[in-house]
Amino acid sequence: MSMIDYQALLSFAMEARKKSYSPYSEFRVGAALLTEDDKVYLGCNIENASYSVTCCAERTALFSAVAAGERKFKALALVGGKQDEPDDEIFPCGVCRQALCEFCPPDMPIVVKYKDTYRVFLLKDILPMAFLPDAL
Repeated sequence: MSMIDYQALLSFAMEARKKSYSPYSEFRVGAALLTEDDKVYLGCNIENASYSVTCCAERTALFSAVAAGERKFKALALVGGKQDEPDDEIFPCGVCRQALCEFCPPDMPIVVKYKDTYRVFLLKDILPMAFLPDAL
């Protein structure tokens, strides 16, 4: 997968979505994060009765990758929607955007399912004024 195959990455995200633990919202999200070495790390949203403890699919994938020693990423695919309904076009929440900015380049593509195809956005465009280490 040296050239990014967005459709394949979305397929990984759709598989990850099946593992979502979302009994409260029934909004199931799957993420697939592609490393510079073409490894794919999956994440799903994991809800909790204490809502603030919930973890989004994007951060689940990112934290799994970082825990495995990965530090360089080149794409993220994201799918989600209400259980048993078609996927909605969804985007990372603000917390996930900020977490991604810690490890991912500003021009990293964020691929989201859109109807029967997909759309691609750059991380820097969905979080234009990220808080970065050089601000410290």
